[in-house]
Amino acid sequence: MTAYRSVTEAQQCILSHVSQMRPEAVALHDSLGRVLAEDVAANRNHPPYDVSAMDGYALRFADIAEATADTPVRLNVVDDIRAGQMPQVKVLSGRAARIMTGAPTPAGADTVIRVEDTEADGDDVLILVPPKQGANIRPLGENLRDGEVVLKQGTEISPGVLAILAMVKQKQVSVFARPTVAILSTGDELEGIDDPIDENKIPDANSHALYAQCRALGITPTLLGIAHDNPIELRAKLAQGLEYDVLLASGGVSVGHHDFVRPTLDALGITMHFWRVAMRPGHPLAFGTSKGGPSENGTAVFGLPGNPVSSMVCFEQFVGPALRAMSGYKNLFRRTITARLAHDLKDRAGRAHFVRAILQRDGDGYIASSTGTQGSGVLMSMAQAEGFIIVPAECESMQAGDKVVVQLLQGMDFQSEADL
Repeated sequence: MTAYRSVTEAQQCILSHVSQMRPEAVALHDSLGRVLAEDVAANRNHPPYDVSAMDGYALRFADIAEATADTPVRLNVVDDIRAGQMPQVKVLSGRAARIMTGAPTPAGADTVIRVEDTEADGDDVLILVPPKQGANIRPLGENLRDGEVVLKQGTEISPGVLAILAMVKQKQVSVFARPTVAILSTGDELEGIDDPIDENKIPDANSHALYAQCRALGITPTLLGIAHDNPIELRAKLAQGLEYDVLLASGGVSVGHHDFVRPTLDALGITMHFWRVAMRPGHPLAFGTSKGGPSENGTAVFGLPGNPVSSMVCFEQFVGPALRAMSGYKNLFRRTITARLAHDLKDRAGRAHFVRAILQRDGDGYIASSTGTQGSGVLMSMAQAEGFIIVPAECESMQAGDKVVVQLLQGMDFQSEADL
């Protein structure tokens, strides 16, 4: 186990030790944003017959091929077909059927002309402009073919996908379950949100920030509260967290005399895969797995830094991708864009730096600016951030105008690979 993993190495290690969750059935309207756990096939042809794509007239192209505004073709209207109504009359030469959008085309007709290109004249219609042969007809099965797979396993259910599920009558949808997550903060210095104000304490923001980050991914975690720097209490709380698929424990993962998380995890039989990551903020990040737990690979245990900014940055780079992988998603990482740096940026080589940033647009694209002071305890830098400027580990400085990669924090747009 190396002293420091690179960000990419740590991500790969974590993803290799988590597994996709089991399938579960949910109601159609509860499936939005979830991931299909099985292929879905069409149970009918749609449309079930050739239908009109326009309000107009169904006719034989051969009758109107030479029509012009100066020499219109006159056809006798023999039927009026509405959507949901079957045609009653076959269209023969010299005849047409008035037809509405979505209505089945009658036998004998091979083309539909828009009503805008016609002129009604009593029981007849004058054709002023000929369309192409076969125009404005949607063929049988254009949308869905009976028996064909229309949605693949692994498809994320968007509103459009949900509409297809409704069309094939999937009242219950098989999706990958979401992992259960427990959140624990540690440290005598912390003050719970329901505790009276103590000027000598630090309000526990970590639990609630991590809760919100989980909720943003569609997961409702369980808050285990605060474990004080007491080995017995800490062990009990951590053991409780091992009953979940994922345990997020913040604080106490350094090597100080009173940092009890590491020895307690060892005592609980957790196999730790790394303890440090070459990044700023957030280098005291630990990851391990239990031998038991509800998931196939046991419980995934994240030892997150105690500073709220560091904890949140680590969540975006490591925890979020793991939760999405377990939930069946293919795109695991926050989307990145290219922007121009608004100002000089000095750094120290050796660790990737995730600089909290705000974005502006101009005629040439995006401009990225630091939110200001970047200390790991300055939580306002996260509250203001729209993304992270990713400074590679080997970089010592960047100049105003340089192109930089910015990882976006807003919305739910993800990509398949990290861009570091």
